[in-house]
Amino acid sequence: MSTTLKNAAHLSESAQVDSGSVQPFTRSQKIYVQGSRPDIRVPMREITLDVTPTDFGGEINAPVTVYDTSGPYTDPNVIIDVRKGLADVRSPWIDSRNDTERLAGLSSNFGQQRLSDAELTALRFAHVRNPRRAKAGANVSQMHYARQGIITAEMEYVAIRENMKLQEARAAGLLTQQHAGHSFGASIPKEITAEFVREEIARGRAIIPANINHVELEPMIIGRNFLVKINGNIGNSALGSSIEEEVAKLTWGIRWGSDTVMDLSTGKHIHETREWIIRNSPVPIGTVPIYQALEKVGGAAEDLTWELFRDTLIEQAEQGVDYFTIHAGVLLRYVPLTAKRVTGIVSRGGSIMAKWCLAHHQENFLYTHFEDICEIMKAYDVSFSLGDGLRPGSIADANDAAQFGELETLGELTKIAWKHDVQTMIEGPGHVPMQLIKENMDKQLECCDEAPFYTLGPLTTDIAPGYDHITSGIGAAMIGWFGCAMLCYVTPKEHLGLPNKDDVKTGIITYKIAAHAADLAKGHPGAQIRDNALSKARFEFRWEDQFNLGLDPDTARSYHDETLPKDSAKVAHFCSMCGPKFCSMKITQEVREYAANQRIEAVDVDVAKGLAEQAERFKQEGSQLYKKV
Repeated sequence: MSTTLKNAAHLSESAQVDSGSVQPFTRSQKIYVQGSRPDIRVPMREITLDVTPTDFGGEINAPVTVYDTSGPYTDPNVIIDVRKGLADVRSPWIDSRNDTERLAGLSSNFGQQRLSDAELTALRFAHVRNPRRAKAGANVSQMHYARQGIITAEMEYVAIRENMKLQEARAAGLLTQQHAGHSFGASIPKEITAEFVREEIARGRAIIPANINHVELEPMIIGRNFLVKINGNIGNSALGSSIEEEVAKLTWGIRWGSDTVMDLSTGKHIHETREWIIRNSPVPIGTVPIYQALEKVGGAAEDLTWELFRDTLIEQAEQGVDYFTIHAGVLLRYVPLTAKRVTGIVSRGGSIMAKWCLAHHQENFLYTHFEDICEIMKAYDVSFSLGDGLRPGSIADANDAAQFGELETLGELTKIAWKHDVQTMIEGPGHVPMQLIKENMDKQLECCDEAPFYTLGPLTTDIAPGYDHITSGIGAAMIGWFGCAMLCYVTPKEHLGLPNKDDVKTGIITYKIAAHAADLAKGHPGAQIRDNALSKARFEFRWEDQFNLGLDPDTARSYHDETLPKDSAKVAHFCSMCGPKFCSMKITQEVREYAANQRIEAVDVDVAKGLAEQAERFKQEGSQLYKKV
């Protein structure tokens, strides 16, 4: 639906949820794990499995619990109405801390202007709450609470969420085998407790992005000692996309596993679009505030001011944005270092601030006002995502002086943020060949004292336009293994155009694979449960279980049914790849059956018996090496 002001129906009356986002997954149910208080109910998805066929012993297979980012959208017991937004999850937790106050209305100048503009009524989300802010002198960040020794409801919530009923899974025999990992110095415990979460946040090694004005949020955690997370980007541009389309991208993305979503809108109605997204999002929302600030000055970077940017930060913080990308490390002295690059400065935020610095020949105002920004962040618990404005945009530019100079500055800024108890993560590249990826991770850990790393890929080669989800997925798996905490997805449309829903799904699934592969390699507790269950289902020809345990059941089922569409094929002991006579797993089962019938208990005994039979036959036929036929 178009949201041009001339012909738009009121979105508050007409907006509908994307139907594809609210369908429960096949053979899955939404479950909630209870915390220490009644209002801590942690959502997970439980996949019900079929009984093992009698040929394999008729074993009952325990359900598998998986991490669920889809929010209430896949709960059939919840009525979804995007016009009203999601239910308030966190207000009782925030109220109980007694360190915030409800404002009489929006305090940002721009927010007040938008609210008073009658022409925007058709686009406006109708159920806006008055924002909260920390009381005078208070700090409401999760890091501040953690450093006071307080375990918040949010910390308990994410501890339960990260464990995914691990103890029950072990008791059910779902983790009889897990390979030892190699974690490159990470401190991953056998079980995630609320106290461990508190310690990691206090230390700065993890963040819970959770603005006090995003009360619809289901808290999650980002850190190298936790599950690797992924981010999906949405947002309109000057060339198109409506508010309703962006909300649909949000709900579609979290269905497939996006742990956070960044709204990178640069087109019309950025304020209104963001309100709709946050009110309907169960996952943290991040933004790049400089994009909206630039739109406010008509695209002229040299006209940006600290006062306008400050108002933009407050505007977005009052809406509930959970983390801001701030390009405070793009310093005037670093800009000349990019002159001989193949691709120069490729970050939009980085190029905006570089242009401002050169136009005024002054230091980046985000850097000079960084402590002022910290005061805003801790009043709303907005997390820093310190932007890598000088990241390499080609593998030729990887690991150069500009990139690493900025990284060192981001390390300095991290320590300033921590002085204010502001949660902080660091953004990283970019385009990096495989042999240089670990150097990026090691240098980030050194410069930024283990603050969570959040990277775009990295892309490992530049030769595959249209397939950059693959070129970057390779790098993402590697850097996730080395210690990166969150991976920003790349879609097939990277460098080519604005992604649609299908592109969003492809990017997310690609990055869920990369993140999970990294969790396996790190040895995260319980990471192998789903792999073990799917492998067992595959060997036992439980086709429906194979589909349902996968990251994308719809595509798996579709590929299978292209060649074997009948229901009878769902119980067949083969697929169309090898057919009924050459299926390796079917042959293995026949070998096992033969061994069992011959009362041969061990595979090595079976092999020895077969070799002896062949040797005797060779002798009986004259011991001839070659025979005429």
